[in-house]
Amino acid sequence: MKTNEELQRDVQDAIKWEPQLHAAEIGVTAKDGVVTLMGTVDAYYKKIEAENAAKNVDGVKAVVEEIEIKYSSNTKSDEDIANDVLKALTDNWNVPQEKIQIKVEKGWVTLEGQVIWNYQKEAANKSVGHLTGVKGVTNRIKIKSEIQDEIEKKNIVKALESNWTLHSENIFVKVDGTTVTLTGAVSSLFQKDLAEKIVWKTPGIWSVSNQLVVEHKYAISE
Repeated sequence: MKTNEELQRDVQDAIKWEPQLHAAEIGVTAKDGVVTLMGTVDAYYKKIEAENAAKNVDGVKAVVEEIEIKYSSNTKSDEDIANDVLKALTDNWNVPQEKIQIKVEKGWVTLEGQVIWNYQKEAANKSVGHLTGVKGVTNRIKIKSEIQDEIEKKNIVKALESNWTLHSENIFVKVDGTTVTLTGAVSSLFQKDLAEKIVWKTPGIWSVSNQLVVEHKYAISE
């Protein structure tokens, strides 16, 4: 069991291990599994790296992200950012750029459209997140698989069981048409996200409802 102080220290250490982050920029508080990140970074992707580092720590149930982005150089115009986004999407062979529409408002990028696989949606998000001037990304890209085969629940269960980092006996799978719902419990946000990523690899899925609960016992601080 972890105390709030131990969880706070574990998250701080996880952030220190990220080569692209300066720990001094980011403050961490922890209470009963809820971790709050505060501070200032000079790029959007650093904000995401800090969030991911915290989510990967065992015992973190939720992350409250209050990190601000302040670019040291002159801020790019929305038009310049839009051009950079279009080029980044075109250069990434995992992204069907012709299927995606973009909008940029005050540095915030919104992605819309429709793709066949979730990895294409994630690739689009990652391509945009590293661009200078971007202050945030809203990913509204929808998944609509062209595969008409019926989704086999047993295949999803087998895929979850094959990953040794998951306690798959505590994860329950429900298939309803093209939607898969996950319920049950895991011990970290990392496991919750991992389970969803594994499910998304199943052909034919249009949406995943991840209702997994992060359960972790905490020691009472003296």
